[in-house]
Amino acid sequence: MRPEHEAPGAGPFLPWGHPLEKRLPGRPEGTDVMPVAIITGASKGLGRALGAALAGRGWDLVLDARTAAALDASGRDLAGRGVRVEAVAGDVTQAGHRADLVAAAHKLGGLDLLVNNASALGAEPLVRLEELTLDGLRQALETNVVAALGLIQEALPLLRASGAGTVVDVSSDAAVEAYETWGGYGASKAALDHLSAVLAAEEPGIRVWAVDPGDMRTDLYEAAVPDDDASGRPAPETVVPAFLRLLDERPASGRYSAPSLLDGPASLDGPSSLDVR
Repeated sequence: MRPEHEAPGAGPFLPWGHPLEKRLPGRPEGTDVMPVAIITGASKGLGRALGAALAGRGWDLVLDARTAAALDASGRDLAGRGVRVEAVAGDVTQAGHRADLVAAAHKLGGLDLLVNNASALGAEPLVRLEELTLDGLRQALETNVVAALGLIQEALPLLRASGAGTVVDVSSDAAVEAYETWGGYGASKAALDHLSAVLAAEEPGIRVWAVDPGDMRTDLYEAAVPDDDASGRPAPETVVPAFLRLLDERPASGRYSAPSLLDGPASLDGPSSLDVR
């Protein structure tokens, strides 16, 4: 990964939510606007937990999920914390829905953070590769890679204009480890990791982080391995501080793991300063 670069004209970054961070780089003088994030898969699990943490810091949010009722409930909860929330239900694999998400961010004043969190397993429960249908593999790739890139493409003009634009692609340890039955899902996340690395090389003015959140107790995991007792796995809220650390310290683009961020060195010099696998 190339060395860290700042966007042209951007000065030192304050942590988002810092009381002095009232006008964002790239926004007109005299405007008081808080940063704006798009989070996909935001009705539950990690997406909702991250949305709650950002709302607590004053971020305005565009939330996505396929299930309208669950998304609306999440949106109402976060809006009750004093921030503006646009809850846009739909399927990220649809180009029109991706355009609606970016339009909603533009309505809120711009876009500073895109979190590609929505994921598909390809089979529920997971199966060995000899049993994985090609349609299932296509579904995982379409949601986890193609839709993620489509949303990035749609959002890039706003992210570039931000002056502090950031993309977070939620990865998995299955992208780098060979776990039985996780082949299709892991392949899609490995592709997402490489897409993130190339995007970082092509767009040095924005941060691009692929983040492995580690083990979590989520509906996705329970759908993947329903016979496994997930009760001892950490709740998604416990890994959110790792994502917030990235936003606060803004290290170089690269691949990071939440456990390493939570237990790692006092300062981040980029992915090489951590065990990022």
